[in-house]
Amino acid sequence: MATIAVVAITKHGIEIARAIRSKMPEVEIFVPEKHRDSGTDINWFSDPATALVGNLFKTHDALVCIFSLGAVIRMIAPHLKDKKSDPAVLVIDDRANHVVSALSGHLGGANALARLLASFLNARAVITTAADVNETIAVDLVGREFGWTVDNFENVTRVSAFMVNEERIALFQDAGERNWWPTPLPRNVVPVQSIDDIKSADFKAGLVITDRIVSDPEVLSKSVVYRPKSLVVGIGLHWDTSKETIEFGVKTVFGEKGLSMKSIRNVASVNREAKVKGLEEFSAQYSLPVEIYGKPELAKVQVPNPSETVQKFEGTASVSEAASLLSSKGQLIVPKQKFPPNLTVAVCRIEY
Repeated sequence: MATIAVVAITKHGIEIARAIRSKMPEVEIFVPEKHRDSGTDINWFSDPATALVGNLFKTHDALVCIFSLGAVIRMIAPHLKDKKSDPAVLVIDDRANHVVSALSGHLGGANALARLLASFLNARAVITTAADVNETIAVDLVGREFGWTVDNFENVTRVSAFMVNEERIALFQDAGERNWWPTPLPRNVVPVQSIDDIKSADFKAGLVITDRIVSDPEVLSKSVVYRPKSLVVGIGLHWDTSKETIEFGVKTVFGEKGLSMKSIRNVASVNREAKVKGLEEFSAQYSLPVEIYGKPELAKVQVPNPSETVQKFEGTASVSEAASLLSSKGQLIVPKQKFPPNLTVAVCRIEY
């Protein structure tokens, strides 16, 4: 859950802050000690407001200041870093007429929070980001609600400019959720069937949604590449298979098959009745969830490459292929690959 701090410095501001907290109990309110009342819902502070705001800027996901925009700008200016790490900052006037999204409107969520606060304060949300006021695609937010990541963030600003200026932009997607934008698409965004179409002079830029490695320098130079969480890695292993062995096997498969590890949703394997240290360490290193299935479950899955040996010793004819199919409910795109002495890797693509 996002951490949200609300700072008020006037009596009207306290009323507004409490109105926010009545709708959002998770917020923390900070008010100067001189306004202390009998309420226990407020953190009363005696340090200068500038110092407090500077500290909250570093410790919270969102900062709501109920005082002038100019004062807020001066307070946060020394702490600004970049749009990927700065928190959302909102400013509300002393009568709650306007809720201003002042910083990190997209990635930080200030625009969405401004609209939410305005909705129950009966105020006007002030949004100035071009993608929002033009009601077009926010390039830095595509697929964010699904956990997609941007592979080459350095292209976001330039492609965003083409987007808001309604230049023609090619859209190529071969993986991931399809409902990331409500139809119809903006008229300047044109779906294409081949990633090579992006290189056409007809398009100023491209949006590429794929779990495959993009190596064409011309496509990369004019596109933003998104990585949907569309792949499930099935792993067959012994209780003593090391993290290094698993890492080598997965990286080798993904490198040879031209797949991006940033698109792994989770790994899947067999229940060994005790945690496999190597699998735990691998999943922790790459922040990947692990889904574990019992042998009877795996035995029911039809696989293209069953093994009599695995059936004899494990009670199921497949682990890596069966686990990836069971977890993804998708299509097997990499049949099991063997890595001596005791590792198999298979990959499935989730179908949306």
